[in-house]
Amino acid sequence: MRALRPLLFWTHLVSGVVAGAVVLIMSVTGVLLTYQKQMTLWADLRGVEAGPPTPGAVRLAPDSLLALVAARGGKAPTTVVWRNGAEMPVEVQFGREGRQYLSAYTGEVVGTGSVAMRKVFSVATEWHRYLAMKDDDRATGKAITGWSNMAFLVLVLTGMILWWPRKLTWSAVRSVLLFRRGLTGKARDFNWHNVIGIWSAVPLALVVASATVISFPWASDLVYQAVGEAPPPRSPEGAAGAAAGTATLTATGTATGTATGTRPAPAPTPLVGDVYAVAAERMPDWRAMSLAWPKAADAPLVYTIDRGMGGEPTKRATLTLSRRGEPTTWQPFDSLTTGRQVRNIMRFTHTGEVLGFWGQTLAGIVSLGASVLVVTGLLLSLRRLLAWRRRGARAEASAVVAA
Repeated sequence: MRALRPLLFWTHLVSGVVAGAVVLIMSVTGVLLTYQKQMTLWADLRGVEAGPPTPGAVRLAPDSLLALVAARGGKAPTTVVWRNGAEMPVEVQFGREGRQYLSAYTGEVVGTGSVAMRKVFSVATEWHRYLAMKDDDRATGKAITGWSNMAFLVLVLTGMILWWPRKLTWSAVRSVLLFRRGLTGKARDFNWHNVIGIWSAVPLALVVASATVISFPWASDLVYQAVGEAPPPRSPEGAAGAAAGTATLTATGTATGTATGTRPAPAPTPLVGDVYAVAAERMPDWRAMSLAWPKAADAPLVYTIDRGMGGEPTKRATLTLSRRGEPTTWQPFDSLTTGRQVRNIMRFTHTGEVLGFWGQTLAGIVSLGASVLVVTGLLLSLRRLLAWRRRGARAEASAVVAA
């Protein structure tokens, strides 16, 4: 261990110095993104009046409501979201062009979402994923954050070993396990670095390790291979975009060719039936049900029913219906292959959402702790560098005097 410790220390130090600035950016933006979904929905629905207009009012049939959307023309929806609750509006999303919140009782537009809140989270996400790089430079930004995240994983794992006291006594353990008052300078930074690192090590390792499956395709493939499954095939880059730009549908359901770059005609109003009854039958305690707007007149209807907060894969299921309303597939979490289950869990371990609100809170806390770890680590490294230079200057001065 004595021979290994210096190697681990210098690996830890060099990784921190090289990736420190990027890790700090990802940690700070990670804190900002902790409650993104809850805060966005709160901002969207603040001041929105979507309850029954009169006592005993009945919701519009979903098909009738969507017919009103199609009749307005213009934008083609991408997703429709129904939420459980008499006061909840229906959300119609139009991709990057925004969204509308409709009264479930009248079909009137009662809100268009909070532009300001979404802008804040959009900027934070751009920095978190791509270092705010745009267009063709995004791939470079993603590579930098991905490899910096890998360096951060090295920091966490080596730090777990380095904090272990050389002499296992209570006094030695207490000095790196508990915050100490009255410390300044190097002693304070060392104490904070060790204490925060120790208490956040395990959840931070999970958050950072799970990010690799988002950053690198090979890491995602390893998840499937580790459980003996073949990774799912990936569509060629740009195939989705090309398919989306070749054929859309008019409001009457007729296929129409569109040139790339022109505004697509609205897709047909799908015959969705009573989505509230479908959701209640499949998942009585459902909270949200979303429909991916079909791309063709005969395409099946693919619903996602969720009884969680949006990032809990164990509480989500996919229902596929034919256009005649006949169920074709029902895929709750436990019906997925082991590889897909593990992959989905790892995806939302990164944000903590896999454990719901308290998981998000824990992920936010350790992200804040990671910010302090980076700052104190860089300060300790800077102090080490300055001390080394002072020693060199003193040695040089002594040599001159001796000569």
